[in-house]
Amino acid sequence: MKEEIIIAGFGGQGVLSMGKILAYAGLIDNLEVTWMPSYGPEQRGGTANVTVILSDEPISSPVLDTYDTAVILNQQSLDKFESRVKPGGTLIYDSYGIHHAPQRTDITVKRIDAMEATFDLKSSKSYNMVVLGALLAIKPIIPVESVYAALRKVIPERHHNLLGANHEALAKGRDLVS
Repeated sequence: MKEEIIIAGFGGQGVLSMGKILAYAGLIDNLEVTWMPSYGPEQRGGTANVTVILSDEPISSPVLDTYDTAVILNQQSLDKFESRVKPGGTLIYDSYGIHHAPQRTDITVKRIDAMEATFDLKSSKSYNMVVLGALLAIKPIIPVESVYAALRKVIPERHHNLLGANHEALAKGRDLVS
């Protein structure tokens, strides 16, 4: 198994955190993992993306030109990365802020309404966990239990009171695609 993933959007959407949690979950599952963030100097509000590779064999390079899965959270990222999804791959996008839907017919395209789901949760800070839950429902590459364990590692102990809200947001994301 090898899954090459790009998660792309604006800084402040939790893109890098989502990738970090996914990478930690892979480590917990004893997978080979790379996590390579990329963001502009403006960070919050600027473009941000992270490449995560999960594999049961050694990974030769963290640098990718094409991806098995793209999680797209804004129009600029869709414009940049839609063409870089491998034929037969998957593109997941949040409809919020996307003005021109993906056009490719040789990939699986899944629209999720993650931002709207955060309104139901009354927490815009849970956005990235809703998106991650949807990703795991569409492509179950990591067990959700490993993501829960990764959250305990990534979230500072002083914020462990938020673990329940994160679990709820992951479940909400999974429900978006069922």
